[in-house]
Amino acid sequence: MSSYRSKIKPKAKPKRSLIPLWLALAGLALLLAALWAILGRTQPNANIEVSGAPRLKVETEKIDRGNIKMGTPVRDDIRVTNVGDQPLRFTEPPYVEVKEGC
Repeated sequence: MSSYRSKIKPKAKPKRSLIPLWLALAGLALLLAALWAILGRTQPNANIEVSGAPRLKVETEKIDRGNIKMGTPVRDDIRVTNVGDQPLRFTEPPYVEVKEGC
């Protein structure tokens, strides 16, 4: 049996570019990093001190700034925590009481 050889070489398959693969992997990595950043943040749970009702606990009861010049802006952050086992809902705006001066 005779073998037949062609002088025409078969076309080589084009090489696939790896750029789309790297873009997909980079996009997946960014998506996973974003999910980890969003879902990884957990608020520390407060110790439950009251059962059956909500209870507001203020971190700092009193803030004493001393003498402050008129017109000087002052800002204080007050941390409040619900230490009850029921949801805490405000039905009216919280009020701050100013004592000894205004």
